[in-house]
Amino acid sequence: MGRTLYLLSSGELKRKDNTIVVESETGWRFVPVETTDEILVFGEVTLNKRFLEFATTAQLILHFFNHYGYYQGTYYPREHLNAGAVVVAQVKAYLDGAERLVLARRFVDGATSNMEKVLAYYANRKEIPERRECIDEAAAELRRFRERLEDAEDVAQLMAFEGNARDAYYGAFDAIVEDERFLFGGRSRRPPGNRMNALISFCNSLCYVAVLSQIYRTHLDPRIAYLHETNFRRFSLNLDLAEIFKPILVDRVIFSLLNRKALQPKHFSTSGEGVLLTDAGREIVLKTWEERLQGTIDHPTLNRKVSYRTLLRMEAYKLEKHILGDRPYEPFVSRW
Repeated sequence: MGRTLYLLSSGELKRKDNTIVVESETGWRFVPVETTDEILVFGEVTLNKRFLEFATTAQLILHFFNHYGYYQGTYYPREHLNAGAVVVAQVKAYLDGAERLVLARRFVDGATSNMEKVLAYYANRKEIPERRECIDEAAAELRRFRERLEDAEDVAQLMAFEGNARDAYYGAFDAIVEDERFLFGGRSRRPPGNRMNALISFCNSLCYVAVLSQIYRTHLDPRIAYLHETNFRRFSLNLDLAEIFKPILVDRVIFSLLNRKALQPKHFSTSGEGVLLTDAGREIVLKTWEERLQGTIDHPTLNRKVSYRTLLRMEAYKLEKHILGDRPYEPFVSRW
């Protein structure tokens, strides 16, 4: 599996033979294309048609973020693995209301199960009874929502259950992060209202594009989703699969950064766009995020270690097998 290149400084992306060249004020940087799967662009980077043709041939994905760190879009090369039979099966599963509800329910079940795992992990590490009690109460509420998933009659009701469950889950964040400078106070987006929300928004975007890049390596069409609406949005399947992994990837990264005080208030700024990470703050987050994706676990069925990035692709493969009728889809649930 190839590497991810993060570009935070301004410069120019070029092709030199079969090598990616990054030219910036600090000099030249050469990156072999055969070992690179994706590039996340945060700085003011220029490129030309010749480079995009090169990216298409090399199946190289580019994700673009603006000056404020907001995700703007993706250069998604021509789908080289898309199979007509899989796309037809995806559409059939989407149009079949009962089948779509089955898949949507499993995405929500996987997401809430992993939220419970995160809460259990931190509850066991809290010595202050009040904080542990707050986390336990949130976990109990999550279990109540999970028990009601089978009662959902449509996807809209499932989305409401998921939203309520996530609100209960977010209610434990201040008990997990013992730093009043990073109080949560409820979810706010575009613009984020405080530092915790800025972190959640930024890391969620990283999760969405990480999943999108792995879907590209399968036969699935990322435009056809089941929990999130398939509409004029370019991609939505990555949002479905990301729900499962946000608790164990995004939230665990955030808690790690804050509890070991790797991020400080100086790594955030306030402007008309709300509270945002500074360039230095983003660099710290990206380093920890990449370490998390490269981290490995002992896979329960493969009997070998796999990285979290590999798990993202495996999740897409499991969904593909489900819609082709090979094996029912079961979401990945962390064991700790």
